[in-house]
Amino acid sequence: MQDVNTIRKIGRRKTSTAVAVLKEKIQDIIINGRSVDEYFGNNILQKQTAISPLIVTNLKNKIGFEIKVEGGGITGQAGAIKLAIARALVEYNPELKPILKKYSMLKRDPRMVERKKAGKPKARKSFQWTKR
Repeated sequence: MQDVNTIRKIGRRKTSTAVAVLKEKIQDIIINGRSVDEYFGNNILQKQTAISPLIVTNLKNKIGFEIKVEGGGITGQAGAIKLAIARALVEYNPELKPILKKYSMLKRDPRMVERKKAGKPKARKSFQWTKR
């Protein structure tokens, strides 16, 4: 195990970026100065996605994180937080790597929004075709 004060990891998803700092003294997850419940509100899916590495490794109430996240929407931010937490846990305890790898939490999701093309209203959508 490594000195906890130095563990700071970055996670990205779509256009969101999250920086997670591992805090062993607090047992709460603080995102942009707010708790997880307060930050995600009623979005249970996003809340569970963001803290899933802690649930899988049974460390939910043992260690805490202070997270700064910006950019994108709530789904992208949840994915970025998930990756940042998973990376920090691997550096904190390398024995957790096989568990997190099994649930594919250490891979960055490469999917991004496709750019808009010229002469089209969106990336692939076309204007309605008229015969006459």
